Amino acid sequence: MTAENFPSFRMATTADVAAIVALVESAYRGESGLRGWTTESHLLDGRRTDAADVGELIGRPDSRILLAENDGRLKASCHVESQGEAGYFGMFAVDPSEQGSGLGKRMLAEAERMAREEWHCRAMRMTVIVQREELIAWYVRRGYRRIGEYQPFPYGDERFGIPRRDDLRFEVLLKDFTGATA
Repeated sequence: MTAENFPSFRMATTADVAAIVALVESAYRGESGLRGWTTESHLLDGRRTDAADVGELIGRPDSRILLAENDGRLKASCHVESQGEAGYFGMFAVDPSEQGSGLGKRMLAEAERMAREEWHCRAMRMTVIVQREELIAWYVRRGYRRIGEYQPFPYGDERFGIPRRDDLRFEVLLKDFTGATA
């Protein structure tokens, strides 16, 4: 891999909101999402996020949206938040044309490093829709554990999408940083 293939990481500002929303929507919904393997189009219709949600995450204390850029172009983003001893990882999006390139692994590792080094978190938590077995397996290969904890899907709240089925719920995954290498 050459140096130009390595992304640069930075924290999002309010000037990045529109680009983040476009990236997240392209990775999770609609026709462009079908190019990548992270799409939720078979589970949910509607939007994945909007400018107000992203702006709120950027402005919240102990919350960051981490961006990965290559040649000045947004290629990946994620939300990372300090929640006591654990960080929370979510709203992870990789440009569908970059999926499978290793960028997602590097982005996740950078988010974990930030949670460990900046907030001194002992673990990272996330929630994944249980029907996303391939995605859960990807996280398990990166040291996350299925801990048997579930959260209900917020049916009726279109901010999370419009469900195409009635059995959705979230599974909590956890990665313990003590003794772990990222």
